[in-house]
Amino acid sequence: MTVSTRIIIADDHPLVRGALRQAVSGAVPGAAIVECGDLEELTKELDQNSDADLVLLDLAMPGVRGFSGLMYLRAQHPGVPVIVVSGNEDRSVMRRCVDFGASGFIPKTTDMDVMRTAIRNVLDGGAWTPPDVDLTTPADRDTADIVRRLSSLTPQQVRVLMMLSEGLLNKQIAYELTVSEATVKAHVSAILQKLGVESRTQAVIAASKIEAGQWSGEAAS
Repeated sequence: MTVSTRIIIADDHPLVRGALRQAVSGAVPGAAIVECGDLEELTKELDQNSDADLVLLDLAMPGVRGFSGLMYLRAQHPGVPVIVVSGNEDRSVMRRCVDFGASGFIPKTTDMDVMRTAIRNVLDGGAWTPPDVDLTTPADRDTADIVRRLSSLTPQQVRVLMMLSEGLLNKQIAYELTVSEATVKAHVSAILQKLGVESRTQAVIAASKIEAGQWSGEAAS
């Protein structure tokens, strides 16, 4: 890797960002490192500089609930690999992150040298999860179904779905996205159709299950 390698660390805890910066610096000497404390900062950074080589994403920072931040990044910036870095060590959550498009999953308790290996693997086009995570078996039917449905949402529809789950009204969503209410209504209709549900309430329930990592009963944090 060259000095042009650009890596974004997205975590709301300064101590964690510091540790990840140390891991990145050791894995890729001379890399340009950008730190973000919430999803809004991260999306602004990627919108302004979409040439990032890697994002290290916390699952539980402000603006992110469960898998929603990962879903949004994969929809909005599919060309940028994402490694989830989380305190959650549930193997089913790790597997679900990979199902939703993450290139890797690093538990926050991981040894520094192993973190560096994981980062280099993903930058080289590979993937990394703890060795005891089984990625060889197909995803369960529920997961495969919702991943397929979610992958059909546009980035804007993912944002609208996240805002619906926060309880925002069409008028509020329109204001936040600087679009018309009619546009929001069209997005909501498309979301309902793609998720295979009949009401906003059902869409919100589906979104909350996805964001909590509970689509098949597991919980993420």
